[in-house]
Amino acid sequence: MSEDKRTGGCLCGDIRYSFDPAAVISTHHCHCTDCQKSTGSGKATILFVVSDQIQIEGELKYFSVTGTDGAEVSRGFCGTCGSPLLSQIVGLDAMKIIKAGSLDDSSWLTIDSNFWTTSANPWSPADESIACMPRNPQL
Repeated sequence: MSEDKRTGGCLCGDIRYSFDPAAVISTHHCHCTDCQKSTGSGKATILFVVSDQIQIEGELKYFSVTGTDGAEVSRGFCGTCGSPLLSQIVGLDAMKIIKAGSLDDSSWLTIDSNFWTTSANPWSPADESIACMPRNPQL
């Protein structure tokens, strides 16, 4: 693995992943209620990454839901420790969504925008210094 690779994984270490930072499409805070429930917090900080540039070691378990906008989202997590790691919008195979909290070092991230600001909580408000979208962006 080159020094330029970014790495991450679950809390127990059963699942590890890596990718080239050039494969990052964009980074966001999502305040939708599904992300709130799946993270147990006010938002999910996520990276959109080119799918075929992510290398995964270990076996993810998946839970799929139909999101508010009607897309099916398959959420990958560690079956041992439960750490949420990545998501996939079914039918949008070219991109995966990595949970920023699962990165070994996230200090290099710059967040591009907020999604679903309409469901942001007062105790975890959207960062108004960056672009804010009331719902999902149009992909």
